[in-house]
Amino acid sequence: MIIQRVVLNSRPGKNGVPVAENFRLEQSTIPDMIQAGQVRVRTLYLSVDPYMRCRMNEDTGSDYLLPWQLSEVADGGGIGVVEESKHDNLAKGDFVVSFNWPWQTVAILDGSLLQKLVPQLVNGRLSYFLGAAGITGLTALLGIREKGHVTVGANQTMVVSGAAGACGSLAGQIGRLEGCSRVVGIAGTDEKCSILVQEMGFDAAINYKKGNVAEQLRELCPSGVDVYFDNVGGDISDTVISQMNQNSHIILCGQISQYNKDVPYPPPLPPDIEKIQKERNITRERFLVLNYMDKQEASVLQLCQWIQEGKLKVRETVVDGLANIGAAFQSMMSGGNIGKQIVSISK
Repeated sequence: MIIQRVVLNSRPGKNGVPVAENFRLEQSTIPDMIQAGQVRVRTLYLSVDPYMRCRMNEDTGSDYLLPWQLSEVADGGGIGVVEESKHDNLAKGDFVVSFNWPWQTVAILDGSLLQKLVPQLVNGRLSYFLGAAGITGLTALLGIREKGHVTVGANQTMVVSGAAGACGSLAGQIGRLEGCSRVVGIAGTDEKCSILVQEMGFDAAINYKKGNVAEQLRELCPSGVDVYFDNVGGDISDTVISQMNQNSHIILCGQISQYNKDVPYPPPLPPDIEKIQKERNITRERFLVLNYMDKQEASVLQLCQWIQEGKLKVRETVVDGLANIGAAFQSMMSGGNIGKQIVSISK
């Protein structure tokens, strides 16, 4: 069977900015017959995420991420429909998800590595299982529950950087649902800030490209910062940490401002900021959602319930066509998106 797939065409270099041309669309073939335990699936949606920047390097800098290989098919979160099955628990027509889904139009996969989906849980919006009801939502929810130490009635203020991104836009809303009394987002355009406040229930949002971030933070967080959901690292995070309270908590989700730089993860703080962190006993522990998968099922059900109740608003940036996945990746890494970046694969 003839298929289309996307392979890694070139590496941007550890300090380089990824571009669409780092990926290549090509024609390939897969066997016409499947083996026992396998399923043939047609791809419906692929997820494009910041962590994938690390997979473009020969060394990902992480013990849990494998690098993509040159001229080999890329992979990541994906959803598809079963077209043929030789696996006992999957039938033709089932919708399935995997976090190692190859970037190709049709694939033959091991059925035991796929998770069957229930579309009704997300009101039929299947792509949500790659975002708000998937690993992105789990990262936000479990990060807040495991590292944020949010207590109902404690009058805590949460700040979220990268707040208009896939994880940040959910984290602010979940912080509120979990008990924070004030939630402030940091984003890079006025449009994003407006969406955070008007659609997603943030109390306020700061455009870091306008004005003095430190001054705006002091004005919007008069009682200081108790919980910081850190998606970006770098100068913005240093500014937030300098205004954090005694015994406060950083949820170290991502460091997108550092992903195009050859630095360890998590990057060390500048000496003056590290001094503040230690003096104020601010926790800053690496958070990896894969370490909490025993809580996955209950957490996904909680996320789905909030979505169904309209308490968790979801934004997606959807690009059509496998041929455009490289451009979608470039746009996502440049901060051009609102919410989750999804690529829809036409039949």
